[in-house]
Amino acid sequence: MIGPVLDEIATESEGRYRVAKVNIDDDPGLQQRFGIRGVPTLLFFSGGQLRDQIVGAASKKAIMDKLGAFTS
Repeated sequence: MIGPVLDEIATESEGRYRVAKVNIDDDPGLQQRFGIRGVPTLLFFSGGQLRDQIVGAASKKAIMDKLGAFTS
């Protein structure tokens, strides 16, 4: 459901943001490591550190607003 929005952001950002999609069923260790309790969960990293997250479906604008907060 949120995959196409992430693909669009990755394409439009022309490398400004790194977008990675992980299926937690394939890697349950990541689910435990980051305490993911709901799907989808978007994790936002900056400088290698987890800075924020969104749990549940989010609009493109909400995602872009979060990304913008880390690049300002």
